[in-house]
Amino acid sequence: MKKNDEEIVGSVLVIGGGIAGIQASLDLTDLGYKVYLVERAPSIGGRMAQLDKTFPTNDCSLCILAPKMVEVGRNPNIELLTYSEVKSVSGKAGNFKVEVLRKPRYVDETKCKACGTCNEKCPKKIVDEYNMGLGQTKAIYSPFAQAVPNTYLINPSECIYFQRGKCRSCEKLCPAGAINFEQKEKIEELKVGAIIVATGFEQFDLTQKKEYGYGRFPNVISALEFERLMCASGPTGGHIVRPSDHEEPKRIAWIQCVGSRDTKMKSYCSSVCCMYATKEAIITKEHDPNIDCYIFYIDMRAFGKGFQDFVNRAKEEYNVKYIRGKVSQIIEDPKTKNLKLRFEDMERMEFGEMEVGLAVLSPALVPSKGTKELAEILGLDLDENCFLKERDEFSPVETNIPGVYICGYVQGPKDIPESVAQASAAAAKASELLAPARGTLLKAKKKVPEKKISEEPRIGVMICHCGTNIGGFLDCKSVAEYAKTLPGVVYAEDNMYSCSSDSQEKIKKLIADYDLNRFVVASCTPRTHEPLFMKTCEEAGLNPFLFEMANIRDQCSWVHMREYEKATEKAKDLVRMAVEKARMLKPLYCDTVEVEGSALVIGGGIAGMTAALSIARQGFKVYLIEKEKQLGGKLRSLDTLFISGRKAEELLQEKIDEISLQKNITVYTQAKVKSIEGYIGNFGVTIETEEGE
Repeated sequence: MKKNDEEIVGSVLVIGGGIAGIQASLDLTDLGYKVYLVERAPSIGGRMAQLDKTFPTNDCSLCILAPKMVEVGRNPNIELLTYSEVKSVSGKAGNFKVEVLRKPRYVDETKCKACGTCNEKCPKKIVDEYNMGLGQTKAIYSPFAQAVPNTYLINPSECIYFQRGKCRSCEKLCPAGAINFEQKEKIEELKVGAIIVATGFEQFDLTQKKEYGYGRFPNVISALEFERLMCASGPTGGHIVRPSDHEEPKRIAWIQCVGSRDTKMKSYCSSVCCMYATKEAIITKEHDPNIDCYIFYIDMRAFGKGFQDFVNRAKEEYNVKYIRGKVSQIIEDPKTKNLKLRFEDMERMEFGEMEVGLAVLSPALVPSKGTKELAEILGLDLDENCFLKERDEFSPVETNIPGVYICGYVQGPKDIPESVAQASAAAAKASELLAPARGTLLKAKKKVPEKKISEEPRIGVMICHCGTNIGGFLDCKSVAEYAKTLPGVVYAEDNMYSCSSDSQEKIKKLIADYDLNRFVVASCTPRTHEPLFMKTCEEAGLNPFLFEMANIRDQCSWVHMREYEKATEKAKDLVRMAVEKARMLKPLYCDTVEVEGSALVIGGGIAGMTAALSIARQGFKVYLIEKEKQLGGKLRSLDTLFISGRKAEELLQEKIDEISLQKNITVYTQAKVKSIEGYIGNFGVTIETEEGE
């Protein structure tokens, strides 16, 4: 496709496979573009995959992330290039040439079945990076259970064969013949129209703060290490214990702003630490109400939606104690390995000491390793803290290089929801640029013929442990055995992680092998997981509406976490109801309808104007409605804007001028929405103006 006689390529390179890169990739394919997703780690997922829960809702992190990861892995319009790095970029907006270095896994991705035999038999134990060094894995490994792609790889610097020329046990024992010691690095060349950078963050080097003893005292750990201790999939199965003796601590202290808000280290606030420390303290109290939790902080920055309520809950419901003051030093008792904290209490204006069993440091979060080198390859500007620099404060996803966009933590400190929103903004910006080439490189999704359904229900049931999120609080095996006795059930099993990519393949195989015509999964909430499993059934040739879920996490293991027997019995009740409902399900079908290629934006402030311009630039008709006489909203009441010092009226006039020149936008001022009817893709809206409806 050409624009002004220059070729526009209908594909986008997304660099970084964390939550921001994943969201941008999924949005772009929905918008009609092919995506190359490059991730230097062996699996996508990023830092979010290492978290236990997310604040302020305390939802399971991987329960949110895993369905998106699976969707990326099986999307025909996303080419996943993991264990890879961008080496060079040339060209310009609309037409870039990119060279990507693909590192060898020494395991054939097309053959590996992720059976785990190689890992089980490998004699070499190594530090598990996914678990932040708190556990061990083998020299041939998969990063974590829900990894995408779920393909093993060999660490050549640890492998006995690569280091000594001996062993090769994995090659001898792999039933799929997937081991290939002859794999080499290779360069892959790509042509893309736009680039989105979403390379995330890593922790500040805590050994620089010598007064806290990190790296010397085993019971001084980082917040991310504590996340792995809390997590059901972590090295201790979710049991909070001290690294020194694996005993449960009686008192835990969280120390905020370690390396951040520090003129000698990192001067900025890392944005998320106050809230994740609060989250970790709440979850600790849920694990064991008898553990005393203290959070040492400078200022409590609970600025987001629901954040202050979350902190109030921690104080009032969980008795988490907040001490406003800085810890000056941590001293270890060489016998007990307990820790003495010396601190200043700024509210009481006094110095104090406290002995704790475990100290959790909240470090400054910094751009991920390699950000500076990547910026040089792309020609991007960096700010004083090595974050990628936005074009200006009113264009937070645009850069100094046209066609290259940024999102997530690499642009600056932010939490997960803000990273996701910014990822969608970056995808929209790329779509504005590439609109003439929309759909030119998309592959049609293959439709699996739907199997004929016999009148007799043949139901398959899968009971998910979700690590110990469910399995630690009720007897999943017992529930699975019970499911086998229910009318219509021909197969039932308990499964460790039902949302993982290999479990989706297993479900499809079970449907084929047992000629199943209904399927039930008892796991997490349908809100996040039902679309995943319905699509899996569809890929197996089973009508997706013949799928049913039982939410045994929220309704059993969470609300009855200290009532194992009752939680188990309730789970059986929920599974029985889900199976009975499945028995009565009938195939349903979705109709294809024409979609109205236009959008209504309600509100003509800076957000509404920006949204309207983006939609219009992507080639769609926009109706912009404002109840006042003029566009601008609260922006009209402002004088000078923070941080730039730019006059608000200048920005306002710039946006109004852009809207007036945009043929795809129709503006209605002094207008109100009177009624909205219809459904997604086909809404009918009646508005009321001074001239009538």
